Amino acid sequence: MSGHWSDRRVVVTGMGVVTALGHDVTTFWNNILAGKCGIGPITRFDVAAYDCRIAAEVRDFDPVPAFPSPKELRRTDRFVHYAVHAGWQALKDSGLDLDKCDRDRIGTFIGSGIGGLETTGIQHGILLAKGPARVSPFMIPMLILNMGTGMFSIYHNLRGPSVATCSACATSTHALGEAWRTIKMGDADAIFAGGAEATIVPLGIAGFCAMKAMSTRNADPQRASRPFDSGRDGFVMGEGAGVLVLEELEHAKKRGARILAEIVGYGSTADAHHLTAPAPDGEGAARCMRVALRSAGLNPSDISYINAHGTSTPQGDICETQAVKTVFGEHARRVAVSSTKGATGHMLGAAGAVEMALCCKAIETGMVPPTINYETPDAACDLDYVPNTAREMKVEAVLNNSFGFGGHNATVAARRFVG
Repeated sequence: MSGHWSDRRVVVTGMGVVTALGHDVTTFWNNILAGKCGIGPITRFDVAAYDCRIAAEVRDFDPVPAFPSPKELRRTDRFVHYAVHAGWQALKDSGLDLDKCDRDRIGTFIGSGIGGLETTGIQHGILLAKGPARVSPFMIPMLILNMGTGMFSIYHNLRGPSVATCSACATSTHALGEAWRTIKMGDADAIFAGGAEATIVPLGIAGFCAMKAMSTRNADPQRASRPFDSGRDGFVMGEGAGVLVLEELEHAKKRGARILAEIVGYGSTADAHHLTAPAPDGEGAARCMRVALRSAGLNPSDISYINAHGTSTPQGDICETQAVKTVFGEHARRVAVSSTKGATGHMLGAAGAVEMALCCKAIETGMVPPTINYETPDAACDLDYVPNTAREMKVEAVLNNSFGFGGHNATVAARRFVG
């Protein structure tokens, strides 16, 4: 390793996703461009007593190919199944031959906002019904949220930096940013970065219902999540995982890797304001985007596209719109801004990485994903949200925003790779 740490460039060389709209990047991307929606009635448990009875469930999913044995599957929570599968896809997509790599320098940064909530609920039921002696000895390792990154590193013998970020809905964007920083600092050659979530379980839906955070448009699930639309009434739960391979440029070039995009900047700020509500006027989000632009050496006018956090909550969408206007000024009305959560639901800790995969595809293909269900403009949300139909346009540089409960903000900046 030579040169100053800041000279090290970081590129994306592989991607994997598990979503309600597809369990691989190609299927997912095609469905997103077609304006399809993965939201429907919850089928996993009886939701008659719940205020919100819809979600974007991952269905017909086969985790087996990514796991070393059926026993390992049984000993891991659903969120780990998603994480390991998305990471396995990203590995295949990258063409990385781990046997030719220094595994001490390959890392894993796969976070989760909540972790094994399904395991928590099941084992709590066993505790109440049968007593403490019947609780599984695997309960704790199944539910702790670092096990997505932990199990993936074990299964592939990756001995570099291994971290599980946890910052609610900003989790996987923080994972990407911290992985970028770690590679730039010279502490790793490549990192599998992203997040996974599996909270469409009784406890998860009940908790968010109690907060009055979710849409109750139960009779019309396909149109329930409607970011920036005046009729929005809350988010809809999604689940799944997204993992990207971030790799130091020379390491990638030496092996002839296909480069999808270059990660060039990262911002991370706190609102320091409220448990769940964003700071007034999106002040913390605006600072976060500015930090990302500054670290990337980009001007607001350089950005072609913003993948918005855009959860379809009444206040959150307004605050993000205000933040974009604060940072971008006159250019705010010229930049394409879309939220894909109308299609995927809100994947919580997995959202940022899945949306980063979409950003990379937008750079690669010159197609920007739409904000579906955008029907009636909101006077407080007055930007170009790429309504309902994907748009063909040249995408040179992007921002990917994620904001989480607790006031956590994360933004990653990426651009088309130029050698």
